[in-house]
Amino acid sequence: MDKVELEQRTRRFALRVVRFVSGLAKSKVTDVLGYQLLKSGTSIGANYREANRAESRNDFIHKIAIVEKEAAETQYWLELCEDAAIGDPAERRWSLQESGELVAIFAASGKTAKAGRK
Repeated sequence: MDKVELEQRTRRFALRVVRFVSGLAKSKVTDVLGYQLLKSGTSIGANYREANRAESRNDFIHKIAIVEKEAAETQYWLELCEDAAIGDPAERRWSLQESGELVAIFAASGKTAKAGRK
């Protein structure tokens, strides 16, 4: 998968997070969880796009680490939704799977970038 395809994948993920959060029943709990999920889930793609425009290898490594952290945070909020049975079950499970894959992709990308700076 090249960087353009990965940018598109993270954008599609962000759109699905937006739709998932939009479909949550209104309550104090879903307002908080939804807000946190919306912030982290949409920032993955935004930060990845920024990483692709890094000014140096070290800048890229730093920005990819942020992307990985945002993906892991998104996974956390989705796990809370899963444990509390909040939101559409099929969409929640898909999002959990996808966020896990994104964490793995960006962790590997950071590791590869770090190895290449020697």
